[in-house]
Amino acid sequence: MIQFPKPTVEQFFRTYTIGGFAVSNDEKRLAFISNLNGKVNLWAMDLDRSRFPYLFAQHDESANFIKFDPKNRYVLTGYDKDGDENYQIYAVPFDGGLPQPLITGESMEKYFFSHLSDDGERVYYVTSEGNPSMLNTRVRNLQNGRDILLSEGEVSPTELAAVSDNEEAFVYLRSFANTYVTGFVKQGEETIPLTPDPEKVHVSFDPVFTDDHTVYFVTDYESEYSYLAKLDLNTKKFTSVLTIETESVTTLKWDKSNKAFYLVTEKGVKDELYRYDLETQQLEKLKAPTDLINQIVVTKSANIYILGGSAAIPHNIYKSSNGKDWQPLTDNRVLGLSEDDLVDPDVVSYKSFDGMEMEALLFKAKPENDNGYTIFWPHGGPQAAERKQFRSMFQCFLNRGYTIFAPNFRGSTGYGSSFVKLVEQDWGEGPRLDNVAGIEWLFENNITTREKLFLVGGSYGGYMSLLLHGRHPEYFKAVIDIFGPSDLFTFVNSVPPHWKPIMDRWLGDPERDKERFIKDSPVTYLETMTKPMLVIQGAKDPRVVKEESDQIVAKLEEKGRDVEYLVLEDEGHGFSKKDNEIKVYSLMLEFMEKHQG
Repeated sequence: MIQFPKPTVEQFFRTYTIGGFAVSNDEKRLAFISNLNGKVNLWAMDLDRSRFPYLFAQHDESANFIKFDPKNRYVLTGYDKDGDENYQIYAVPFDGGLPQPLITGESMEKYFFSHLSDDGERVYYVTSEGNPSMLNTRVRNLQNGRDILLSEGEVSPTELAAVSDNEEAFVYLRSFANTYVTGFVKQGEETIPLTPDPEKVHVSFDPVFTDDHTVYFVTDYESEYSYLAKLDLNTKKFTSVLTIETESVTTLKWDKSNKAFYLVTEKGVKDELYRYDLETQQLEKLKAPTDLINQIVVTKSANIYILGGSAAIPHNIYKSSNGKDWQPLTDNRVLGLSEDDLVDPDVVSYKSFDGMEMEALLFKAKPENDNGYTIFWPHGGPQAAERKQFRSMFQCFLNRGYTIFAPNFRGSTGYGSSFVKLVEQDWGEGPRLDNVAGIEWLFENNITTREKLFLVGGSYGGYMSLLLHGRHPEYFKAVIDIFGPSDLFTFVNSVPPHWKPIMDRWLGDPERDKERFIKDSPVTYLETMTKPMLVIQGAKDPRVVKEESDQIVAKLEEKGRDVEYLVLEDEGHGFSKKDNEIKVYSLMLEFMEKHQG
C-alpha cells in the first residue's frame, strides 16, 4: 500500500486564524478577519446562499474590527502596518473591494473604533492624535465630514466604551492598570461614576445601555470575581445584579428583542456560557460548542453567533437560534488530521514555594510520537493565562514528540482578582518561583529530567524564559525567547505612550524600585546564561521593542555564548503572515532537534 510520511510542520500552520467577525443587520452576510490567503484580510460568506468564504477586502495587513453599516452602504474596519498596532479606520464598499482611508493620520497615531450610530452616519472613535498618553474621544459625521472633540483623556488612558441610543449619554473607561479600570457616565455636564467608590481598586468593563437611562456592566467592585451590575442614571443607584460563584464574567451581550443577556464566564482554563432573562431573573447555563469563546454576537432576530475553539479544535464560527443547538459556519481544521490525531491537555495542579496551589495544562505527546523531551512554556501577559485554546505550535511540537507543560502562575487570570494582582510590582520573584515549583513537579512526577527539558516563551513568557535561564540554567537543555523584555529599565521607558501611565502599578518605578529592577532584569544574569539560545523578534514590535532582544543577544555574543537570532522585518508582537509563522516554528524545531542528546 501507499505509505505517507509524518505530517509536515506546514500542515499544522495551514490552519487559519479568525481575528474577529461581524454579521450584517439582515443576517445575509458574515464578514471575518482571517489569514486564509497567507496574509490577514477581510473575508465574507453569504449566509443565505452557499456560505463559501470569499475575499471581501484586500489590504494584507492586520485588522482589529469589522462593523457593518445598518443601511448596507459600507463596512468599517481598522488596519495597522506590519504589526505596529497603530490602527487607523478604513471604509470598504458594502459588497467588498479595496479599503479606503476614512479616519487616519500620521503613521505613529492610533485611531480605535468605538461606536457607529444607529443610522450609520456618525462614527465615534478614540485617538492618540494630540494626546498620545491619555487618548481623546471624537465623533466624525460621515455626511458632512465634520469632526468634533467629545472628551480629552486625562489622569490615565481613557476610552469610550458605550453610547446611549439617543447619543446623549456616554460611558468611558479609565485605565490605571489591568486590574484598576474605573468607569463613568458623561451626560451633558454631569459625570456619574459607575461604581460607588472609584478610588477603590477594581475593574469595570463591557457597559451596555438597555435604555437611555440604564447601564449594565461587568465589574469586580468589592468582589473576588467579576459580576453583572447596573447603574440607574436617574437615581444614581448602583446595584449588584448577578454573581456566579467562583466564575468571573468576561463578556456581556444584550439580546434587546428578548430582554436577556448572554454572559461568558472564565473559570480556570475554560469558559462557560449563560443566558440571563432580565424580566424573570432566571439564569440558564448553555452548552457551548467550544471550550473557549473569543467573541459573541447577538442579532436583532436573537440569533447567537460565537467565535471559539478548544485545545484540539481551531477557531471556528458557530450559529444558534436557542443557545443550545450549534451549527458550524466555518470548518477550520488541521490539514490532513482529525481531532483524534491532536492532543487535549490534562488539567493538573501543584503546590508552589509558599503552599499556594497552581493550575497547569499538561499536553502529553502520544506514545507513538514521544521523543522523551518536554517543553516548559510560561505564558505571556503576565495578566493572562494558558487555557484550552488551539495553538498550531503546540500541536505541531506534540506531533514531533515533545510533551508541553504550561503553568498558570500567580498573576494569571481566571482564579480571582487577588491572584491576578500578585504579579503587580513583582514580575520576577513570586511568578519565577511558581515556575520553578512547576519544573520540580515535572521532575518529581517523572515526566522529564534536567537533560530533556527545553524552555520556550513569548512576550512576558519570553522575559520569564530569559530570567529562568539566568537564575536556574541547570534546569534546561536550551532556551527559546520570543520577543521577551530583557532589561526592565529599558523596557519601562520603551512601551507605547498610552501604556506609560499604567506602568508604575503594573511593573514599578525604575528609580524608586531600582534594586528590584536590577534583581528582576534578565540582563543581570548574563554570566549564568550558558545554555544554547534562540531569540526571535519582530522589527516593528511596539510593545517589546527590537532593542530589548538586540541588547541581550549582543551581550551574550560578546561572551562567546551559543546564540541564534532571527529578526522578522515585517512583523510586530506576533506573526500575522503565514510564511513568517512557518519559518519561525520550523526554525524552533530545528533548534531543539539540534540540541537533543
